[in-house]
Amino acid sequence: MVAVIHQSKHLRIALNYNEHKVKNGQAVCLEAGYYPVGPEHLNFHQKLQRLEMLAELNQRTKHNCLHVSLNFDPSEQLSDERYKEIAEVYLSKIGFGGQPYLLYKHEDAGHPHLHLVTTNIKADGKAIRMNYLGRDKSEPARKEIEKMYGLVEAGKQQLQDVFRLKPVNAARVIYGKAETKQAINNVLVKVLPQYKYATLSELNAVLRQYNIVADRGEENSRIFRHSGLVYRVLDEQGNKVGVPIKASLFFDKPTLKKLSERFAANRSAKENAGDRTRLKNLVDRYFLGGDKSIEGLVAALQHEGVDMVLRRNDDGLIFGVTYVDHRTKCVFNGSALGKAYSANAIRERCTNRVAGEGKKQNGPGAERVAQKGHANGRPERNTHRNFDGSGAERTGSPGVFEALLDTGNQGASMDWNLRNTRKKKKKKLRLSAG
Repeated sequence: MVAVIHQSKHLRIALNYNEHKVKNGQAVCLEAGYYPVGPEHLNFHQKLQRLEMLAELNQRTKHNCLHVSLNFDPSEQLSDERYKEIAEVYLSKIGFGGQPYLLYKHEDAGHPHLHLVTTNIKADGKAIRMNYLGRDKSEPARKEIEKMYGLVEAGKQQLQDVFRLKPVNAARVIYGKAETKQAINNVLVKVLPQYKYATLSELNAVLRQYNIVADRGEENSRIFRHSGLVYRVLDEQGNKVGVPIKASLFFDKPTLKKLSERFAANRSAKENAGDRTRLKNLVDRYFLGGDKSIEGLVAALQHEGVDMVLRRNDDGLIFGVTYVDHRTKCVFNGSALGKAYSANAIRERCTNRVAGEGKKQNGPGAERVAQKGHANGRPERNTHRNFDGSGAERTGSPGVFEALLDTGNQGASMDWNLRNTRKKKKKKLRLSAG
């Protein structure tokens, strides 16, 4: 079993996400825990009101909504009663026993999974602490429940293959396959509050993986002049399709003005040195090996839960790179990490690239991938836990580790030093006569 925890201040959005699944026949509400009646007798507003009444008792708490998904191995097809039992035990073990909650069983993925929506504000107005909830409480609870009910352990290969460092749970938007506005909203609800992006370009590096783009329009357009923003669907080639939808029409109104506030807050949140160090170490570690290619680096980072989004010009030359870390939920433009991680430096460090890197090496397909947003050339993604910007620039000189380990150029370097070192002439002692 894998537990994915989301904390926010939007009870309505979390509930609306699940209720929309129910409306479309993709989910069913199994339980309304600590409600006066069962879920079949409650409408959307009644379900929400119970939670919001508690949330209003404490206005100081930053996050008052807990949204958890419990994911099971595809081989585990349990009864609804067992799902209810597991959900209640889990909530009790993480300190939410007695709190009203709503339990949904989703049927829109290749594996069984449940969604729990509750609040951390108790009847006396006190808040249940959610700091390090996943590490300190959820992980131990998950392991105990696996043993109690004989579930497949999350550490086993079966679940690693299904849940390995994937983006948050939002189905890819394909124009014509779902109600466009709702499909876009499902992605925005997951991406906007969770990922740390400081520019519109960094945000789009994440959104493009779900065939969505936040678009300001052309510089001379009316939308751009008035600081407007629309959201659009992209097809598999990265082209904009369908009718653009104004940001103000979505429930949370993710307008440019509102996003600018998030940009400012995220700049501070991204100051964590550990998040930057993790990405830099992953890149440096790859270049310690023998293979040094753009494709190899992309694959190595994917294995660690990082998408490397490349931007190319019309000739196919890489001019920008953005790193989307789905583990830390941080998005960094390459130059923001340091010179060694910018587009130019990465291109120079990949020493085995062939001549004519532009059109010959990458071709029009690669250009589409880099510019249009299908990160890393994958037109299809398993989006169980679904989801362009820049770091430090770098000169062409090798890094410390490379300089220490690379013996290939030492001879040439030393010869140069010897040639440019002037030997001091020894003074001969002259014996004077007499």
